[in-house]
Amino acid sequence: MRAAMMLRSAGMTDAGRVRRHNEDAFLDRRDIGLWAVADGMGGHARGDRASGMIMERLDAIPVPASGAELLGDVRRALAEVHGELRAEGRSLGDREMIGSTVVVLMIHGGRFVCLWAGDSRLYLLRDRQLWQITRDHSHVQELIDRGVITEDQARDHPAANIITRAVGAFGDLALEMEAAAVLPGDRFLLCTDGIARCVGDGEIADVIANFPAPRAVQTLKTLALSRNAPDNIAAVALACDAIEDVTLTPWSRPHG
Repeated sequence: MRAAMMLRSAGMTDAGRVRRHNEDAFLDRRDIGLWAVADGMGGHARGDRASGMIMERLDAIPVPASGAELLGDVRRALAEVHGELRAEGRSLGDREMIGSTVVVLMIHGGRFVCLWAGDSRLYLLRDRQLWQITRDHSHVQELIDRGVITEDQARDHPAANIITRAVGAFGDLALEMEAAAVLPGDRFLLCTDGIARCVGDGEIADVIANFPAPRAVQTLKTLALSRNAPDNIAAVALACDAIEDVTLTPWSRPHG
């Protein structure tokens, strides 16, 4: 008898209360241990195209033989999208930019790896403590780091929408990475800034601690919409639980 990990996940996205178009997107590939959210940017629905391209390429990744292979496939997919969006932006003129934030979570062999660019986030709830695994690539985060503003002031700062890294923008693609072990009982949340700005850290912790993944993402959606959700929203919730993997005996083996 040995312990195995059971992964349960669910995602959602919504245009919110103000925006006409939804440029957020999510991916739930529990079958290969891959999850992502993205927040597109660019006029005339091109943000939709950017976030959609990311999800399409990630969704096409085959079942990997190892965690290292999965990580390599994800990096290649994002690099390809980055190059294509950069070329498309240049074809539209010097001032045009098509891009998207992205945060990707991979789980394989008892470890997780997170890759991201922009201000979409990954949270980890462990032992009732919420940790923000990602660090925003944004102008306001730089102001926080320099001590110019506080985190509370950042939420309503006029430059809150300015990001400093993205797929498809800002020259070479610069992905940041974090990795650590996954433990039974861990809860993860990937979300775009439309959720992070409307729902506080304490509320996020309560929701993902107390609700299964499908209800958790719907509760976060309800909270954001109840607060006017001025931006698009997207989230993926993931629960990691230990189960007993019992070797079948001749008496319990199914017939046929």
